[in-house]
Amino acid sequence: MAEITMDGLTKRYPDGFEAVRNMDLDIKDGEFVILVGPSGCGKSTALRMIAGLEDITEGELRIGGDVVNDRAPKDRDIAMVFQNYALYPHMSVRDNMGFALKLRGLDKAEIDGKVEEAARILDLEQHLDRKPSQLSGGQRQRVAMGRAIVRDPAAFLMDEPLSNLDAKLRVQMRTEVSRIQQRLGTTTVYVTHDQTEAMTLGDRVAVMRTGVLQQVGSPMELYNEPVNLFVAGFIGSPAMNFMPATLEGDTVRLPMGEVRLPQELRERVGRVDGKTLIAGIRPENFEDAALTGEARDRGATFRARIEVLESMGSELYAHFSVSSDQSIESEELRELAEDAGGGEIPMEGESGHIVARFDPQSQVRVGEEAEIWVDSSKLHLFDPEDGRNLTTEKKGPAATGDGQSPVGQDPNARPEEGETRPDAAS
Repeated sequence: MAEITMDGLTKRYPDGFEAVRNMDLDIKDGEFVILVGPSGCGKSTALRMIAGLEDITEGELRIGGDVVNDRAPKDRDIAMVFQNYALYPHMSVRDNMGFALKLRGLDKAEIDGKVEEAARILDLEQHLDRKPSQLSGGQRQRVAMGRAIVRDPAAFLMDEPLSNLDAKLRVQMRTEVSRIQQRLGTTTVYVTHDQTEAMTLGDRVAVMRTGVLQQVGSPMELYNEPVNLFVAGFIGSPAMNFMPATLEGDTVRLPMGEVRLPQELRERVGRVDGKTLIAGIRPENFEDAALTGEARDRGATFRARIEVLESMGSELYAHFSVSSDQSIESEELRELAEDAGGGEIPMEGESGHIVARFDPQSQVRVGEEAEIWVDSSKLHLFDPEDGRNLTTEKKGPAATGDGQSPVGQDPNARPEEGETRPDAAS
C-alpha cells in the first residue's frame, strides 16, 4: 500500500489543449478516492497519468514517496481495472487471473494459491475453470478485479469499471467493490461519470471540470457545502433546482415567493443587495406543507400547480413550474444541462421546471394546486459571474477535504473555442 501525491500535474497535448491543468491532490495510504465529472473533464486522463499510460507534461507524481514521472507502468506497482474487462477469451478464469503472475515467473503453486484466495474474496471459486463467455457481466468484472487483486499492488486504479453493467447489477457491484476495498485496505483511485457511485463508494470525492479540480471532500461535504455552482449541480439526484433570486436585507425574492434567510446564512452572503443571484434548492428541501408540522416555522410556503407526480414507493417526486421576469446566464448551468443530455437549462427563460421530493403520505394530486414548504436554512445562493457559493463556509473557488488550501486554478477557465479532443479526456 502507498499514498499517491499529485503536485501540479498537467497534461498538455501538442495542439495546446490541456486535458488536466495544475492538479494537486493527496491520496492517503488505504484511502478510496473517486474522480468524478462530466465527459471530457479530464478524470480518465488523470488516472492514466497515475498509471503511466499518459506522459506527464508538468508537475510531479509520487507513489509511496517515490517520484514516478519517468517510470514505466510495470514499475509503478499499480494494478488497473478497465471499463471493458480486457479478459483473454481463450483462457479460463483461473488463467486470466494468474496471467500477470505467470509473466513474473512465479511458480504454479504460488500462483494457484493467490488466485484461489482472490476467488474466495470475489465469490468466484465455482467459476475458475470457465471461460469468460460463460460468465455474466458482473462475474467478468469480478474476474478483472481478481486479476488486479492477485498482484497485491500498492494501489488499484479503476476506470469506470461498472459502466457496462445493467442498472440492477451496478447497484450490486457497487456494494461488492466497497466491501472488497475495505477488506483489502488498498489505496484506490476510482473514475466514474456516475455521481451516485461517487457518493456511495468513496472516502473522498474529487469533482473535475474542464481539466481543473473543483472541490475535494467527503460525499456529504460536497452535498451540503458545494463551493460553486458546478459542484452543486453535479452532486445530487435528482439535481439541485436553480432559479433567479434577489436579496433584499434578509429576504430572498424567488419566483415562487419570498424566503427569509436565517441570520447565519445572511452573514455569510455579505453585501449583494439588489444584485440578481442564482438560488439553488435541492428537491429534498421541499415538502408538502400539510406534513411539515413543527418544522413549518423554519421555512416559507407557497402555492403551485402540480404537473407530474412520480411515486418511488419510499418517496414522491412532484414536478411544477414557476415563472419569473428575470433570467439567469451561467456557463456552469449550460454545461450541466448538456451533460444531462441536452435538457433545458434551469430558469434561463421566463419559467422554470422544479422538482420537489415529498413524503409518500402526501395527498397532492396532479393538476391541482398544492401548498408547498421550502426549508430556508438549506437555500444556496450563487454569484452568477464566477459561480461561487455565497452561503457556504468555504469561500474559495475550490477547497480540499480539510478546507485548508485551494485546489487547482481558475475553475471557470475553459479551452479556446474549437479546441476539442475526445480522446484526451474521459
